Amino acid sequence: MIIILKQNTTTQQAHTLLEELEQQGFKHHFSEGEHSMIIGLIGDTSQVDMQQLLAHDMVEDVKRVSEPYKRANRKFNPDDSIFDICGRLVGEGNFSVIAGPCSVESEEQMIEVAEAVKKSGATFLRGGAFKPRTSPYAFQGLHGEGIRLLLEAKRATGLPIVTEIMNQHHLDLFNDVDVIQVGARNMQNFELLKELGHCNKPILLKRGLANTIEEWLMSAEYIMAGGNERVIFCERGIRTYETFTRNTLDLSAIPALKRLSHLPVIVDPSHATGLPWMVEPLAKAALAVGADGVMIEVHNNPKKALCDGAQSLTPEQFDAVMKKVTALAAFENKKI
Repeated sequence: MIIILKQNTTTQQAHTLLEELEQQGFKHHFSEGEHSMIIGLIGDTSQVDMQQLLAHDMVEDVKRVSEPYKRANRKFNPDDSIFDICGRLVGEGNFSVIAGPCSVESEEQMIEVAEAVKKSGATFLRGGAFKPRTSPYAFQGLHGEGIRLLLEAKRATGLPIVTEIMNQHHLDLFNDVDVIQVGARNMQNFELLKELGHCNKPILLKRGLANTIEEWLMSAEYIMAGGNERVIFCERGIRTYETFTRNTLDLSAIPALKRLSHLPVIVDPSHATGLPWMVEPLAKAALAVGADGVMIEVHNNPKKALCDGAQSLTPEQFDAVMKKVTALAAFENKKI
């Protein structure tokens, strides 16, 4: 249920109403935008008397929300969310570029790639310390050592780091990580999502291989219900009948999420297609349809990469892509 307050309502008056609702046993989400204040009641509101709420002098309107996701719902928070992560703004007119190798392999590799992508304009550094692989015999990542090497690269370049968590029991290893990524395979690992809801770090939530947009929104709701409201969606392609590309990039998901939710949305064209020559046109397409950023795989020697080398760009190729994306971002009046 949403309670829309009148424009002349003061913050103090709004908090008086919030206290009254709390005394009645309701949990709430309070959003103070530029032109309005909105209270979202969370939980079973079937017994709430809408007419009694409308009787308050400060209440403009009361609406019931049918969607099961509440905190992630744009109706609860009409303004776009914007997150400040180590001085980098994500969302609302800012276009973030997350770049780096699929997996962390060595200190030399990470620092070389980090310096290269920073020079080309990347705003975050990615790299997998834990790697979920289809085959148990494939390289699984360096785990804690991989996070240490990411932090070395951060110290060398100043780039905030993004890396994937696979198990809630590893959370202590992520104390110094700037953005925790939840991979496609863990999008519905609800115990992990609940634990991430209690941590004070931005969460990059990738879409599952065959999940609907509503299921994706509900996964974000799991995190937000725990108190962590800094969730960033990442569209990385879904599994369809098409075999030309690794997955099928669902660009329609970006405007759909923008309509349904206030949370930022980025696109991963590398995992979506598995084809490095598709990264540039799809990164530009992502920007054009309203994405708040892209995640691109970059390796200093893709032929010798231990993971996903075939879909990785070289630093030189990434630099060429960034020149095109930066020009388009300027045309779209977005900042990188």
